[in-house]
Amino acid sequence: MTHQAPPSSAPAATDPGRQVAQLREALRLVERIAGRSESLSHEDRLDEAARISEAFARALPVAQRRFEARVAETALWAAAGVEALLAAGEGSPPRAAAARLAASLDHALSEMAAILR
Repeated sequence: MTHQAPPSSAPAATDPGRQVAQLREALRLVERIAGRSESLSHEDRLDEAARISEAFARALPVAQRRFEARVAETALWAAAGVEALLAAGEGSPPRAAAARLAASLDHALSEMAAILR
């Protein structure tokens, strides 16, 4: 017989809505480098963060873990991508690379929201 700890009722260390908002800010920066306009308004980003936090609170623990893993993975590669763009863009910004990173980041954010539905 194995012993399993009961599920924790403690709140997550970081608010999921805030995590998504931070990734949206990275997306906004990358979209600017790519020469594109913002994909969401400030109010839409706030609404999205609130919806994500609420959906996360209602989600099953397995969905919460999947979401957290996806956020962590996305944050790592997004940070590396933004850092590379900023380092490479000292002369002229690498618009094609920024557009590709923006598309990937937008797709990842959509997948995160789908995990909590």
